[in-house]
Amino acid sequence: MSRTSKIVILFIVIIAAGWGIGKYAIPSASENNETAVVGGSGLQGQPAASSEPSPVPTVNPDSQGQAPGGNDTGTGAEASPPASAGPSDAGNGGDTGAEPSQTPQPASSGGPGNNGAVMTAAEPDSLTVMVNKQYKLPDNYKPSDLVYPDVRFIFSEKIEKRMMRRTAATALEEMFAGAEKDGIYLAGVSAYRSEKTQTVLFNNYVARDGEEKARTYSAVPGHSEHQTGLSIDISGSEGKCAAESCFGGTKEADWLAAHAAEYGFIIRYPEGKEAITGYMYEPWHVRYVGKEIAADIAARGITLEEYYDAVPVSQ
Repeated sequence: MSRTSKIVILFIVIIAAGWGIGKYAIPSASENNETAVVGGSGLQGQPAASSEPSPVPTVNPDSQGQAPGGNDTGTGAEASPPASAGPSDAGNGGDTGAEPSQTPQPASSGGPGNNGAVMTAAEPDSLTVMVNKQYKLPDNYKPSDLVYPDVRFIFSEKIEKRMMRRTAATALEEMFAGAEKDGIYLAGVSAYRSEKTQTVLFNNYVARDGEEKARTYSAVPGHSEHQTGLSIDISGSEGKCAAESCFGGTKEADWLAAHAAEYGFIIRYPEGKEAITGYMYEPWHVRYVGKEIAADIAARGITLEEYYDAVPVSQ
């Protein structure tokens, strides 16, 4: 083979080798490429930037439901005002719901001699303390000896309105036992109620019925007997007519009227005494005052205001 032929063959081999090396060294832009460009920006598969997560709403631990009731009552769901004119959880007391708004100022009741002044009870822990439209409890008062009486209630939860002061709770247990001996089965509806709870209830009733009407069956916060831990609303064991006007005339209401004083309780808001107590008739609302005072009040057919010769309360 001539020298020229050898040079030509070598040149062809070099060219062929160079072409092969180039082919396998430069990959295709689309082949096996997991980072292919989409729309000219970003990498395929890259998640879009997520928006800031929505804040988790906080729950107010104080906004619980509790059941409403009459002058001083409470049944059903909290902060839900009853439909009847004489709600349970209203009057002297009232039961719960949303965070309470500003406590309304009590009305000045124009009784002779006091110019409608509102006074704070000097001895709020007394078992015979007077609490009404003219006499209030100290701000945010709470008894220190609250217990759960061992009696039937129309609800099962161990919550605020199931509690009473120890002495009153013991008397309540004795009264329920005495009623059962007579074939009467009572149940608690609403007992202790804090000032905060009463504020919620009262404001709900004002929003529904107006302040003037609300004051005939619901106490201004700080003026509720339920806050003393000495009062309780009572119904029959089935809860029928609990803290409602239809409770009057039932066998349970008749038994309470006839026998409550034997255990130290009085019907706090008797029929026909509305101008004195300032509240509608509530046959379900009893108040512990001790056997001696209760017997005297029952025998004379008077109210606690009359017993203490206190100035009558206006509506």
